[in-house]
Amino acid sequence: MTLTLTDPALTDRARTSAPAPEAAPDAVPAPAPRRAAGREADGLAVASFVLGLVGLLAFNLLLGPTAIVMALLSLARRTRRPGRAYLGLALGAADLVVLAVLVTVNGTVSWNLGG
Repeated sequence: MTLTLTDPALTDRARTSAPAPEAAPDAVPAPAPRRAAGREADGLAVASFVLGLVGLLAFNLLLGPTAIVMALLSLARRTRRPGRAYLGLALGAADLVVLAVLVTVNGTVSWNLGG
C-alpha cells in the first residue's frame, strides 16, 4: 500500500495541461519585504545607551561619539524608546566631557588610577 500526497492546484494544472502563468517582461518585481524600522530604531537606542555607559569607563574617545550618532539615528527613525535614546545621547556627551577633563588634568588621553 502506497500513500501519495499531492497538491490539488498542481493536479488541476496537470489535467488541463495549461502552462504555468509567466510574469510579463515589463512587470515591475514586487519590493522585498523590509524589516520593521521601529524595531531597528529601538535597537539603536539601546545600543547608544550601552555604548555611552561603557564609554564612561573606557574608550570614551571612540564610544562617546558613536553613542551620540546612534542616539540621533534612533530619534530620527522614530524609536519607541526615546528615553533610552536621550539617555544614550546624554551619556555620549558625558563621555566627551570626561575625556576633556582627563586631558586637562593629566595632559593625556589615558586613565591614571595609580595616583
